[in-house]
Amino acid sequence: MIPITTNKKLSPLEILQYTLLISVLLYFGKTLFIPLSIAILISFSLYPVCKWMEHNGINKNIAIFLSIFGVLLLFGILAYLLFLQIAAFSSEWHSLRLKLLEAIAQLSAFLAEQFNLSSEKQVAFFKNTISNSGTQAFSFIKNALYSLSESFFYLLIVPIYSMLILYYRKLLVEVLYHIFPTEKKEIIREILIETIHTYYDFIKGMLLVYLIVGVLNSIGLAILGIPHPILFGFIASILTFIPYVGILISSLLPIAVSWITYNSIWYPLGVILVFSIVQILEAYVIFPLAVGSRLKINTLVVMIVIILGGIIWGAAGMILFIPFVSIIKLIADRTKGLEALALLLGEGETKKSN
Repeated sequence: MIPITTNKKLSPLEILQYTLLISVLLYFGKTLFIPLSIAILISFSLYPVCKWMEHNGINKNIAIFLSIFGVLLLFGILAYLLFLQIAAFSSEWHSLRLKLLEAIAQLSAFLAEQFNLSSEKQVAFFKNTISNSGTQAFSFIKNALYSLSESFFYLLIVPIYSMLILYYRKLLVEVLYHIFPTEKKEIIREILIETIHTYYDFIKGMLLVYLIVGVLNSIGLAILGIPHPILFGFIASILTFIPYVGILISSLLPIAVSWITYNSIWYPLGVILVFSIVQILEAYVIFPLAVGSRLKINTLVVMIVIILGGIIWGAAGMILFIPFVSIIKLIADRTKGLEALALLLGEGETKKSN
């Protein structure tokens, strides 16, 4: 392996300055960079598929179309699962409404008996609470709608970006070759190949995360005795890719079914507790271990990057920043002067440069 050479080693202060500059650029340019990053992730993952089809005599344009269509079909299936959740929940709404009114009546009677609160005082209290929390509720709805609109925008623009990246891939590679000196051509080619393999490993890691989360959700719901725990558990796992809205929608049906089945508030609370615990485990344990180990990045760095990505890009950054760091590590491994950065990002093993 031939390393990329630099004239001097970057000092910690310089590395910090570059990091802050790039972070500011990514934050203010997230409308462009988030869908573009998702498209790069998809196009790198689909490149081996397109290449295989082209080698088997399929036209380049048709190969790109079939690859992108396969991804859209997958997202269509996920959207259909989301629609099934909403439809099933709406069919249970009448029974749920009766249970809700019954629970409110029981709570009102309990408060009147235990705390000597009349119905008029309770109504006044709830009106005051609703009035004070109206701004917070509006803010939550606004954020949810904004997140949903972002998802639709990405759904439209990301396939276009992906198709164009796959179509102009040779042109983009030639541009990279012209940016750097001629003697670095082989190193750039090596980094590109390893980057494609890195993104492929990232996709495999993400599939493993969804599998583990689905199993944990199913086990938790089965322990509670919720009907169809595997169905609810894996639907909740798959739909978590939609920020905020996905986990909210996927939890509504098991919550409603548990309330109707057992006529107790504790079972819906148990469902919420199961999903909350699994989500925390996914964010801070399962995801760093399953994805970080495949990308040869240590768990501490993965956790820091997840938090940093969340600060800069929200839920999208918590996922997309991980492969970015793996690419930075690939470059640092081949660049004299960045040995400290490569060591920091890695798992304790360093490669000696020639």
